[in-house]
This record gives sequence, C-alpha cells and structure tokens, in this order.
Amino acid sequence: MVKLAYSILYVADVTKSIEFYEKVFGFSRKFVTPEHDYGELLTGETTLSFASLGLAGSNLKGGFIKSELSSKPFAQELGFTTDNVQAVVHAAVEAGAQLLESPKTKPWGQVVAYIRDIDGFLLEICTPMD
Repeated sequence: MVKLAYSILYVADVTKSIEFYEKVFGFSRKFVTPEHDYGELLTGETTLSFASLGLAGSNLKGGFIKSELSSKPFAQELGFTTDNVQAVVHAAVEAGAQLLESPKTKPWGQVVAYIRDIDGFLLEICTPMD
C-alpha cells in the first residue's frame, strides 16, 4: 500500500515559513532541525514539510526552480479546506500572502480562493467537498 506521507516546500527561511503556516492555518509544529534547515508541521494525515534552499540544493545536484513571488506560480497547488474561506484568506493576506483570486462559489457549490504564500507557493483555500 502506498500513501502520501508529506509534501516538502523549498524555502529561504524554514522557521519563517513554518511560523506563517502556524499563524494562518493553526497547524502544530512537529519539529525543526537544530540547523533550521528542515521542519515539519502536523496538518492531519499528511505532513507539510519545509527544507531550506541550501538543503534542497545538496539533495538535488542538478538544481531546481526556486519559487518566488516575482515569478508566476508553478503548475501545482496545495489545497486547504475550511468552513470559513474568507477568514483564512484574510488571515493569510494579513500575514504576508498575496491574494490571487477572491473567494468565489463554484457551480458545484464549493467556495474557492487562491493565494500565494510568503514564499510564492500557490495555495487553494476552499470549503470541503462532502
């Protein structure tokens, strides 16, 4: 059996990124390495992890494309569900996120908004699909 265990975001400042997600989403810190180059947040079944650009570079000898707010977002997103999309979007923007698309109700009834976190990663904030 295979299951999704974690996603890792490559960021300039692991502690700062973790603090953003703790503040905006209320996630709990699982741990941060003493070097502050890797950390994990408890988000439910799947862990959200962060690795410093330096650590990522040491793992990927061929390099990678760094996420930056000055560039368009990657063709991927992380989705977070909540019953109050507007409140989470507001908290994220107050904490430094960039609003891309205000909350809108989709034809199937789901409320969806899009933001970029402080490192430029694309996040979907939406109501759960039951």
